[in-house]
Amino acid sequence: IGKEGGGYKPLPLDDVESHIFGYAIGCDLTRRDLQSEAKKLSRPWAVAKGFDFSAPCGPVVPKDQVSITGATPLSLKVGGKTRQETTIEKMIWSIPETISYLSKYFRLMPGDLIMTGTPAGVGALEVDDEVTIACGELPPCKFTVKSSLSSA
Repeated sequence: IGKEGGGYKPLPLDDVESHIFGYAIGCDLTRRDLQSEAKKLSRPWAVAKGFDFSAPCGPVVPKDQVSITGATPLSLKVGGKTRQETTIEKMIWSIPETISYLSKYFRLMPGDLIMTGTPAGVGALEVDDEVTIACGELPPCKFTVKSSLSSA
């Protein structure tokens, strides 16, 4: 996000673009062990999403330096093998719709990152897995899983 907006009043779709600073690609990881335990107990599972290194992200590129359209491809590879592949137009909501919806519930501030959902193909990662996430012209997000937290 590049400028403040929203805060319990959704940004109009035709104004959303003026609030976007840029784009990046990242990976929103989940500790399934903690998520499953919390679900069984009918408890919130935010802790399963907010652990150290849970959201690796590539560099943010200013929007005027990159072309992001509905046809922009998204992919995630593990060890060089494609696990997830789609285009932005196949997301449930468009980028402007996502931002407008979130702005109804949250004040969006400069520097905020908004991460969306994920395409089909979600799967477990193992220690030493090399992950590459790509989105069109954006610099890829690459990381290697260094340790298992499920036994922590």
